Amino acid sequence: MSQSDQAAKTNWTLLFLGWLLVSVSTTISLFFSSVLEYEPCVLCWYQRICLFPMVFILAAGLFPTFDKSVIKYALPLSIAGGLTAFYHTLLYAGIIPESIQPCSKGVSCTEKYIELFGFVSIPMLSFLAFSTLVALLLFLKRRTSK
Repeated sequence: MSQSDQAAKTNWTLLFLGWLLVSVSTTISLFFSSVLEYEPCVLCWYQRICLFPMVFILAAGLFPTFDKSVIKYALPLSIAGGLTAFYHTLLYAGIIPESIQPCSKGVSCTEKYIELFGFVSIPMLSFLAFSTLVALLLFLKRRTSK
């Protein structure tokens, strides 16, 4: 196998891992709201707006072969979702004061549904997923720009 074929295979695998991450994250998000009936807050909806389309965007970049142009579409959504998730995590942790919280109507953005290991919340899980995806996409961008 030539070096360029190996690089293309590695790029495809990395993008597939990104697609797998957003697919699992989307499934978990839908499970929380549809099966466990946890009502999403305003910030959760904004994160979903960034997450859900990436299942299709990243899949489009995988077939028929790896398409590096998918990065320019997925990266801005990943960054926007990550920043929203970071803000939501700070809000959930009580670092951001109540006076500037966007969730004044409907479900509170600080509603405690799940806390894995006593501190890992749903907003933090979202932030970790988006951060991982941003890092993966930036790594792919750097690999493909050579």
